[in-house]
Amino acid sequence: MDKKIKRNLAGLALVACVMPLQASVMTEAGSAYALHQTTQTEQQKPKNQLLRSKKKAFFKTEEARRVGDQVLLWQRDTGGWPKNVDMESPMTEEQKQQVLADKKRKDDSTTDNKATSMQMYYLARLYQATGDHRYQKGFCKAVDYLLSGQYDNGGWPQFWPGQRDYQVHITFNDDAMVNTMEVLRDVYEGKAPFDGNLTSDKLKKKAKKAFDKGVECILKTQIRNPKPTVWCQQHDYKTFLPTKARAYELPSYCSQESAYIVRLLLSLPNPDDRVKEAVHGAMAWFEQHKITGKRLVVKKDAKGKKVDVQLVDDPNGHPLWARYYDLEKGEPYVCDRDGVPRKHLEEIGVERRTGYSWYDNERLEEIYPLYEAWKKQYDPEGGVMQ
Repeated sequence: MDKKIKRNLAGLALVACVMPLQASVMTEAGSAYALHQTTQTEQQKPKNQLLRSKKKAFFKTEEARRVGDQVLLWQRDTGGWPKNVDMESPMTEEQKQQVLADKKRKDDSTTDNKATSMQMYYLARLYQATGDHRYQKGFCKAVDYLLSGQYDNGGWPQFWPGQRDYQVHITFNDDAMVNTMEVLRDVYEGKAPFDGNLTSDKLKKKAKKAFDKGVECILKTQIRNPKPTVWCQQHDYKTFLPTKARAYELPSYCSQESAYIVRLLLSLPNPDDRVKEAVHGAMAWFEQHKITGKRLVVKKDAKGKKVDVQLVDDPNGHPLWARYYDLEKGEPYVCDRDGVPRKHLEEIGVERRTGYSWYDNERLEEIYPLYEAWKKQYDPEGGVMQ
């Protein structure tokens, strides 16, 4: 475990032109990054759309191969990929040489923002369409990368092998660990596009073992008070306790990431009593902490840029959940880059108010019907009454 959490600070540098919204996020230097790094302005436009494509016809084209070759070029020797990088726009030879020179970097491989998993699905689809074993090899190397990042206790960080600060912790933030587990489940189940001879039986068995360990970690990290409730965005990799990440990401009950943790638990076949307790406990917490009589208003300018977000009174508003609830009283709060929790959106600056998801209902609206179906099948006498 010690080798997996060993910090490697070499090669980290901040890009001087980073927008304020990205100030707290690790960014990468180098000419290839300078031209292919996704900026705040660019994020308003869909990036790496081809990497998300599921159209079978596309993967038989030369364009798909060109993008696939660039994806392989960007794959680090670790087996993973950096995040927020445009990997599909054509690259100059100079850019390609810079990426090749960065192959040995160990500090930017990550599962954050769907990095690595996105590339894995693309390579799998490309291999299924072409039979080119280079793409198969790149995919299997990425599976090994995911397996290599798991702690002995079953958790995953968001960056490895090189890490800094909060990156060592078990990370549910932005669904990093859940996404990793779902990829591994698709691998061992042979779910398309991971079917056929893409992986070996040996690798599938490793993926199944890692997934099961991940479930154990989820159960261990669930916050109990004293009954099981929900999860924090990140948990200490040694103690399992809630811990902080960026300045505005404090130890807390976190509804958004917890919703998809519950979704993962709901997908488990034949859940045991521990899983049932965890699911029922989380759903009871969601029910107790939903916000009613409010509505989230997002204001945008003529170009579609978000300029303000307000939480207003609305007796007909759908239930909402705050992203964070404090651990002491279970009350919702927001937070700015000064790390001071506040009760109201208008008490934090516009940059954080518009640049972070503080309230949501879409995830829980998805989870409630799944929970009702699950309860009917596995535990009709237990759980939360609607």
